Amino acid sequence: MTSAAEDTKAAAILNSAFQAFATYGFRKTSMDDIAKGAGMSRPAVYLHYKNKEAIIRELTQFYYDEKTALVAQALAGDGSVPQKLEKAIAAQSRGMADILASPHGLEMMDATKSMSTDIIREGEAELTRIYADWLRREDLTGRAHLPVGPEEAAQTITAALKGIKMTASGAEEYEQRISQLAMLLGAGLEIR
Repeated sequence: MTSAAEDTKAAAILNSAFQAFATYGFRKTSMDDIAKGAGMSRPAVYLHYKNKEAIIRELTQFYYDEKTALVAQALAGDGSVPQKLEKAIAAQSRGMADILASPHGLEMMDATKSMSTDIIREGEAELTRIYADWLRREDLTGRAHLPVGPEEAAQTITAALKGIKMTASGAEEYEQRISQLAMLLGAGLEIR
């Protein structure tokens, strides 16, 4: 079990690394850059992470841990099916526009994809499970119209969100397409 001080140091390293990757790009960021931003020595950073790849993996795990919790919370909240879905999609996509607006956003996403494939696969599967469980409950209570099974609908939601992230030309287009997707899916699920 890690101490609170160790958790605080790890959080400072991760925050510094994210800022450095956004500013300089993954390839040009050094462990010295990360250490300086975290207010630590380079050897102290190495006590927590053996290299930038380990940091990217930890950032990816943190991202999915945070997003799964936020999506589950949004879907458990109050509101109609379209409102809950809109809140969940907004929670899942929050922060991505900032990454896409960064001059090195695409490089960060490429590095994440190549170094964290297993974490991404598990995280996307967990998000899909959360959406599927919610859709199943909403269908059983008669609050949602599902033209396909809950698992298939959930896979479509997560694949569409991932697809928009990978194909948007920038932050503005990303936010616009995410908003449109939430409205379209919500309207399609709504009982009329």
